[in-house]
Amino acid sequence: MERVKDKVTIITGSARGLGKAQALLLAKEGAKVVVTDINETDGKKVVEEICREGGKGIFLKHDVTSEEDWQAVIEKTLSAFGRLDVLVNNAGVFLHKAIEDITVEEWRRVLSVNLEGVFLGTKYAIRTMRESGGGAIVNISSMAGIVGMLASTSPYVASKGAVRLFTKSTALECSKAGRNYNIRANSVHPGFILTEMLEGIIRAEVKSTGKKYEDALRAREERAPIGRLGTPEDVAYAVLFLASDESKYMTGTELVVDGGVTAQ
Repeated sequence: MERVKDKVTIITGSARGLGKAQALLLAKEGAKVVVTDINETDGKKVVEEICREGGKGIFLKHDVTSEEDWQAVIEKTLSAFGRLDVLVNNAGVFLHKAIEDITVEEWRRVLSVNLEGVFLGTKYAIRTMRESGGGAIVNISSMAGIVGMLASTSPYVASKGAVRLFTKSTALECSKAGRNYNIRANSVHPGFILTEMLEGIIRAEVKSTGKKYEDALRAREERAPIGRLGTPEDVAYAVLFLASDESKYMTGTELVVDGGVTAQ
């Protein structure tokens, strides 16, 4: 129960879904968790659950596209816990729309959250971690960041592919061969995980195609050779591994949690 004992961890977008599962699991395993999200109500509930189970955590309202918010989050994290050991760039948004119908504003919004938010978090995490001797950065990408397999999701696919390669560049820059910061950076690539986001994706597909919700859901289950949809906890355990010292010889790589979809 102490795989990340006393590691101070920021997890963005952790009021719900994947981020919530990560926050609860890492807290259970001993981390001091900073839950950040624009959703203040649900974010505070996550911290209440962490504390109720004997863990340590705080909530900070946070727009990952705001540089000022990032500066404030880092400052408040240091004030509360004195250091930063792990950053999980989890916050993300999705858009289901044909390329020819996407506005420039919609395109920029997806990339702003999914990619620029990761850049800003990484920038300020590096500045903080290098002062305390190192740390670990975990970026949540997607199986769509490895193969462009989802129709009408081009901004999401583009952003998640960029996160994958940005992570590799970060890993090299922070390694002994780079700037010798002793900071590891890896990405996690979830497949079809049953979250509010996936439910929203399916509803958008149903609206645009006329399919039944149950049929669209079953189609995703059937695409995974393992035979089921993933759970947020499946992804959280991958994040836990990369945040822990168990993965101390891993950097610049991707951990795919997709039930075998991209193996086909």
